[in-house]
Amino acid sequence: MEVRPDRLTVARTEGFVVFIVGARINKWWLVPIVFGVAAAMQRMLAQLAADPDSGLLSVESFTGRTTMSVQYWRSIDDLLRYARDKEKEHAPTWSRWLRSWGLGGAVGIYHETYVVAPGSYECVYQHMPPFGLGRLGPMVAAEGDLRTAAGRLAAGARRGVAAAAA
Repeated sequence: MEVRPDRLTVARTEGFVVFIVGARINKWWLVPIVFGVAAAMQRMLAQLAADPDSGLLSVESFTGRTTMSVQYWRSIDDLLRYARDKEKEHAPTWSRWLRSWGLGGAVGIYHETYVVAPGSYECVYQHMPPFGLGRLGPMVAAEGDLRTAAGRLAAGARRGVAAAAA
């Protein structure tokens, strides 16, 4: 990805959902469980990437003893619909977690969900390729009123009010 030297921010008028999900290896010697959980997460991400109507807008993943996937979703309804759909990868994986993988503590799991209203966030990127919320855009120059975090929050709040009135 191309590094963009300019100082940028995101000027979205739509809300979105940030879903942070991951796992922590507690007992690395229980390799089959560790690999099973990791493979299931990869299958879910591949399934979502192959379905542009799923509502998943972007994802950034980080690995190590504790893994993290930061996902941006179009709406909470899209995220919950995927989680509950028995024809999709998550529901059978969750069932397996409850029946076997989650019983011995070999791997811990977590998730956090944030529903973000239009105009209630701020961000800045410089010398970065498109990343995180910046992959959703639209990207605009972080100049003038958008130069500071306080200015970006105020401008976002104005955009959020205008979007709600439309």
